[in-house]
Amino acid sequence: MCVFVCPHAVIAVEKKKARLMDRNACMECGACAGNCPEEALTVRAGVGCAYGIIIGKLRGTESTCDCGGDTSCC
Repeated sequence: MCVFVCPHAVIAVEKKKARLMDRNACMECGACAGNCPEEALTVRAGVGCAYGIIIGKLRGTESTCDCGGDTSCC
């Protein structure tokens, strides 16, 4: 389920185990952990979405955390 709910598609399942494919692309939203029927995943809050917003501001582009320009979700 975690593969399907991840908004940035950064999780893959290999040999029946979930694997984070790109740490920098993870916005740490917790969708994977919240939808894991086995409770096999945990998400520790960090800078995922904040990182996306800051990089977007520095580059003059939109945020990369899928907030749709609304930073209240982060």
